[in-house]
Amino acid sequence: MNYFDLHCDTIAECWKQKKDLWDNDLHLCLKRGAAYHPWLQCFAAWIPDELRGEAAYRYFEAVYGELLRQETLHGDKLKICRDEEDFQEAARTGKCGAIFTVEGGAALGGRLERVDRLKECGVKAVTLTWNASCEIGDGAEVAHPKGLTPFGREVVRELERNRIAVDVSHAGEPLFWEVAERAQRPFLATHSNARALCNNPRNLTDSQFCAVRDRGGVVGVTFVRRFLDDSWEAGVDDLLRHIEHFLSLGGEKTVALGGDFDGTDLPDGMTGVESVETLGDCMLRHNYPESLVQAIFFDNAYRFFTSL
Repeated sequence: MNYFDLHCDTIAECWKQKKDLWDNDLHLCLKRGAAYHPWLQCFAAWIPDELRGEAAYRYFEAVYGELLRQETLHGDKLKICRDEEDFQEAARTGKCGAIFTVEGGAALGGRLERVDRLKECGVKAVTLTWNASCEIGDGAEVAHPKGLTPFGREVVRELERNRIAVDVSHAGEPLFWEVAERAQRPFLATHSNARALCNNPRNLTDSQFCAVRDRGGVVGVTFVRRFLDDSWEAGVDDLLRHIEHFLSLGGEKTVALGGDFDGTDLPDGMTGVESVETLGDCMLRHNYPESLVQAIFFDNAYRFFTSL
């Protein structure tokens, strides 16, 4: 099975818990993910909301260092990918293609010139906020959110200039809509579900999903239990409900996967990366065409990243 996942927190957990990416007890390891081929995996440097300024930037650098260390240890199984040529090499050699991303624009430490450092590190997407406020703007859990700050507007322009994708998962609604108005390039939501099915501020309204769709972006349906059902009692069938809802909005070229492994509690029936094929089997049992399953599991995300 081909697999392209837009978000996980695994590399940060490997750093914090001193775990090995090849084999561990986390949601994701290279050994259990080896069944997927090709496998492209976005590894995020998640910046906790309690970190700002230089502390946030140092945290980012530490997680980047961990990704480099893991590639050094497991270069026969892991390749950091910066462009389509790297994607193709990872697929050809049977390696996990690692795409470095940032979850929380606080990683810049409030300094615009650090976008150049993100590009140097191979970062391909930046989630502008986490749940609270940062120098860029307000996240989804801010009580009375506003849009982008003046610094945030500069960041969006600079990210796009450097072909780094703008990620609106975790964004408060005013920030989302300002990005939609100002963005000159397609943007994405790496790990968000449908608010019509689960009324969580981290999920996208139908109009937000359509805005991403209309601008050529992608939305990664996420495995986060509390984003799947208001009761938090969720299983694989609930993942399918969110996929079907987005497809009903014309999302055949927009829907992708963004599991959030090692950043969440998984739904019933999923234990980690080895369980992703369960979702694919479920879709095929529900008479999804194989071409559509392929699009959701791989092609839509691949097209987005190779067109940056």
